[in-house]
This record gives sequence, C-alpha cells and structure tokens, in this order.
Amino acid sequence: MPGDERAVADVHVRAWQVGYRTLLPDDVLDGLRPDEWARRYTFAAGTGGPETTLAVDGGAVRGFATIGPSPDPDVPGGGELYALYVDPAWWGQGIGRGLIADAREALERRGWTAAHLWVLHGNRRAERFYTGDGWSPDGSERRAQVHGIDVDERRFRRGLP
Repeated sequence: MPGDERAVADVHVRAWQVGYRTLLPDDVLDGLRPDEWARRYTFAAGTGGPETTLAVDGGAVRGFATIGPSPDPDVPGGGELYALYVDPAWWGQGIGRGLIADAREALERRGWTAAHLWVLHGNRRAERFYTGDGWSPDGSERRAQVHGIDVDERRFRRGLP
C-alpha cells in the first residue's frame, strides 16, 4: 500500500469530479489535483488509526475504503467509515460492494459493534448504496467545510456484524 498514494488520489479525485458534479461548484471540482491529494494518505495498518483497503484489478487501483475510530463525541468508542470511492469508469461492477464488505469486517476486527459514516446532503447515489448495505440515517446532521465551502451532511449508522 505505501507507494499507492498517487493511484488512490487519482481515484479519489475522479470520483469526486463525477459523483459530486451537481453537489459542489464546478470550479472546485475542476481544480482538484491528485498530486496535492496524494500527500493526504498514509497506509500504516495496525496503528489504531485509519486503515485503508484497496480494490485492485490488473495492477490498477479501482477503488478504496478507509475506516477508523469515530471522532464524533456522541459515538464514544465507535468506528467510522471515513471514505469509500470507486473510479467512475468502474461503477456498477461490484467493486463498491466488495469494499463495503471489507470495511465492515475491518470495523468488526477492531471490536466495534456499530459504525457510522457521513453522506453529503443530496448525494442520492451514495444514500441508495449505503441503505442497500443496511446503513440508515440516524437523525444527525452537520455542517462541514469541504475545500472552503460549507456543506451539509447526514449521518448513517449500522450495527456490526
């Protein structure tokens, strides 16, 4: 996984540029640069911090999922799915389903009995995907900053296993 930072950043940026096209301003999405994002990733498994799983096909990264401890004060000792992104060229191929299953297993291995994730308000595709996997809105909402823009997010929760 170390050395895959740029490949993960490429997937992450492409997924944002397609998936968030109507949810975030075009100039923000068009200005995303994988080289800048690659510095954000660390792949240090076993540290108790974030853990990233890659979906690789033919030697190329097609998607990734990152889990870790929840920073939310109302979820003490809980886990969180921080990110799950698939290269848009590979949407509908089952990669996301495989990644979410691996993420659930990783959350369980950490000993968590419940987990949550945050979805950008209006991201119906993500909401359908997560509800299809047994996640449901828990009533919590927040305002967050994404590249200097205020966005609204809804929290989804799921029991484990």
